Amino acid sequence: MADETKSPAADAPEAATSAAAPAEKAQTQQQQPVQVQVTDDNALACYANFCRVTGSPEELIIDFGLNPQPIGVPKDPIQVKQRIIVNFFTAKRLLAALQMSVARHESVFGVLETDINKRVRPGLSQQNQPAQKS
Repeated sequence: MADETKSPAADAPEAATSAAAPAEKAQTQQQQPVQVQVTDDNALACYANFCRVTGSPEELIIDFGLNPQPIGVPKDPIQVKQRIIVNFFTAKRLLAALQMSVARHESVFGVLETDINKRVRPGLSQQNQPAQKS
């Protein structure tokens, strides 16, 4: 009978071990990438070369459209074809995913020039500058 009775002090290490086990399992689960299943059967795809971001303190509104005149100021209004509304937590995760994707692309293909004038006529900016003498 004496063997069956345990003091509270004897239970403590056992309780600590059992409490540590779920914590270790949780860490192991967090380290493993989670595969989320996505169904895109009903997704609509459209191309956009224009994006406008507006919002409020609670959310961001991201409008996408097609600018038929990408150089200069468009004559006609740009029609918004898609509007995505996200909270700031989702926006921050989207920002991180986009930064990672663009960095990966640039590491393979080179830096993306976002100034359209430099991209369309790269030699023009060098031609307009006077030749510097040494």
